[in-house]
Amino acid sequence: MNLTKCIVCFFLLGHALGCNSQKSESGKALAKKPNILFIAIDDLRPELGSYGSEIVQSPNLDKLASDGLQFNRAYCQQAICGPSRASVLTGLRPETSGIFHNYLKIRELYPDIVTLPQLFKNNGYEATYFGKIFHHGDLDDSLSWSRVPNPYPKSVVGFALPKNQSIREATRKDMFSKYGDVAKYGLAMGPAYESADVPDNTYADGYNTDLAIAHIKEMAKTNEKPFFLGLGFNKPHLNWVAPKKYWDLYEEEDIPMASDSISPRNSAAMGIHPSFELRVRSGIPKKGKLGRGLSKTLKQAYLACVSYVDAQIGRAIQALDEAGIRDNTIIIVWSDHGYHLGDMGIWGKATNYEIATRVPLMIWTPDMPEANRGAQTEALVELIDMYPTLCELAGIEKPSHVEGKSFVPLLDNPTQDWKTAVFSQFPSPALREWGSYPLRPAMRETYFGPLIESIEAKIKVQQKEKWNRDLFENKLMGYAMRTDQYRFIVWKDRTLPQALPLYFELYDHKNDPEEMVNIAPENPELVAQLFTQFKNEKNIPEQTNE
Repeated sequence: MNLTKCIVCFFLLGHALGCNSQKSESGKALAKKPNILFIAIDDLRPELGSYGSEIVQSPNLDKLASDGLQFNRAYCQQAICGPSRASVLTGLRPETSGIFHNYLKIRELYPDIVTLPQLFKNNGYEATYFGKIFHHGDLDDSLSWSRVPNPYPKSVVGFALPKNQSIREATRKDMFSKYGDVAKYGLAMGPAYESADVPDNTYADGYNTDLAIAHIKEMAKTNEKPFFLGLGFNKPHLNWVAPKKYWDLYEEEDIPMASDSISPRNSAAMGIHPSFELRVRSGIPKKGKLGRGLSKTLKQAYLACVSYVDAQIGRAIQALDEAGIRDNTIIIVWSDHGYHLGDMGIWGKATNYEIATRVPLMIWTPDMPEANRGAQTEALVELIDMYPTLCELAGIEKPSHVEGKSFVPLLDNPTQDWKTAVFSQFPSPALREWGSYPLRPAMRETYFGPLIESIEAKIKVQQKEKWNRDLFENKLMGYAMRTDQYRFIVWKDRTLPQALPLYFELYDHKNDPEEMVNIAPENPELVAQLFTQFKNEKNIPEQTNE
């Protein structure tokens, strides 16, 4: 075991003890321990009415933001489900934990770590979840939850229309016959979208909201324990399925599309992927551009899912009001990462750019200062900051291993000076599968083979003698630092911490908010200055976890 992991394990031995304090630093003492409604949304970029969208129908999230605090510059630690959620729920950055892809399980790496819901459970809370809170491999972690939900009944479906069900089954049969078990890693997904005239609880998000509402009523009635309730929404993750009434909120011709549909000039060739996650869906071209008509339909499908989720969040919050416990419940809403909808020519997450790493984040507390309700803060914050924030608000001592910074002071003063930089990372997006896993041999045998060869050719042209397949597929990490003005991306071999970076990217948000021109080549002094800041602040160990 190397030094970094030893240090982490040492921290994990100091499990948090509960405190008796019941006072939130942001206001008056609460009558008792506050409930926590912890709402996670998958693949939601900050495209909501409260974030300035003129088309998205998100009245419930907009209402919550208008009475709470909205973070306009919040960032995930890695723009893919598993690593992002592991970071949120353990309090460890991906670089510390070594969790860089979707197929690493938290408990296999850190069996004794105290997760966020586990900490609340250990301090007298009823910790329960419905939907997706942890990533799938960690979902039913018995140490984290007081109880876990039952499997979905047969009435809850992935596709409601028989045609789409048949397409999915035919695709699965074809892919498994060709590639065997490897097909289960995303090669047999069915159509990308569905509009069906069905009730909300036909799909998992509506059904899980029903369960959450029943749980809220139960907890309010018994009133024996405070609760930590995780409500995790699968949408707007692919496949984009939502009841027809949410599709009907949008007219396809009115939907604006990405204005930057090409990759940034001078960008890292290894930083742009070919939209693997979308292209495995039936009916999506396996190479080339999607076409304007299909692109419009896909974005309508995404927005329909956003409105579908917004409606479920409204129902859950209304249940708090009706149960009479809203005044002792903290509500926090976050997305695990952003999402490219044709931006930079990409459909999907899994990059180090602003559009993939910036997320919606908002919090409502019963005792926050009235003058700050509805405020929006430009402070740079990270998803990893939620763990210590909720600890402080609930009067629970945070574990010593937690790496985030509580943003409770921002509830009192949203405009105060805060972090000078926040950090994300992603290993070679162009040469990773959509779960951030290194390319399996079967992937090269599929219709993605030519796409991969094309990407490799671009990397070889750009990187010249630096090209090495093992390095670029397995060892290369892109570290992104976001400051007030700049996005700075450092590409380096993470197994050789002292080695010089292979490539830099630098985007000036004052003059280029869409990150369309990498200005690093012509600004060596600024690059050197930011690289010094990066080395001083990044919290990346000098030895690897491997």
